[in-house]
Amino acid sequence: MKRKIIEIDDEKCTGCGQCVTGCAEGALAIIDGKARIVRDMFCDGLGACIGHCPEDALHIIEREADDFDEEAAMEHVRKMGGVGHPQHPAAGHGCPSAQVSTRTPGHGGCPSAGMMRMTPSQQANTASGQVGSALSHWPIQIRLIPPHAPFLQDADLLIAGDCCPVATPDFHGRFLAGRTIMLGCPKFDNAGEYVERLTQVFAQNRINSVTILEMEVPCCSGLSGIVGQALVRSGRDIPAVRAIVARDGKVSEEKFIPQAMAPQGLTRL
Repeated sequence: MKRKIIEIDDEKCTGCGQCVTGCAEGALAIIDGKARIVRDMFCDGLGACIGHCPEDALHIIEREADDFDEEAAMEHVRKMGGVGHPQHPAAGHGCPSAQVSTRTPGHGGCPSAGMMRMTPSQQANTASGQVGSALSHWPIQIRLIPPHAPFLQDADLLIAGDCCPVATPDFHGRFLAGRTIMLGCPKFDNAGEYVERLTQVFAQNRINSVTILEMEVPCCSGLSGIVGQALVRSGRDIPAVRAIVARDGKVSEEKFIPQAMAPQGLTRL
């Protein structure tokens, strides 16, 4: 069948391996000094690896390819010891900070990729005002979180625009504590890819609630429409709230009706 899949520009590729560690499905490997697709069936075509390439060597194209097989991809990753494991095809290549890892929040180091969870006591301490990060998992970018990530099960999702954490003074205590964050920019990233990824997340996991956090600027307002489309496509009825952050840090909250996907579909609390 013809579908979306990654294409690698050999002339631009330096074999750094950063795209390999950025692929949760293990679809890429460094072979003869260049990034290669291991098997078409391992590539979901969503392009999470693209943002890891410093040379702009990766692009999404449409061509004849086998269907994406998530089960086969996860079995492949398991056999390789997990993305970032010494047996993984990217071992010895790329930036160590891009390696997937599991660690306890609040400890040192730079876990720029991987999946981790915060204990209930840590979440409670953060929510009660004690100093500390409320971040409970990694990665956090919408494009990098695989739909099967274990921290998505029974999650209260916080889907936020990239600028919101900077503009919200009490972001960790008010919004992040106890929630699973998915961060993105509806202006600079591909909205269609966001819709597809979030549709998979909603359809494949038990999601308890969704909080959409947007900046008041027009370019960020598309995030609620993206989430609305994904909810409708998934067929899931998930309670949702939309919160809007002003540039001075003030926040207003609204009920969110995904079927409407328009301002008139929102009712102020």
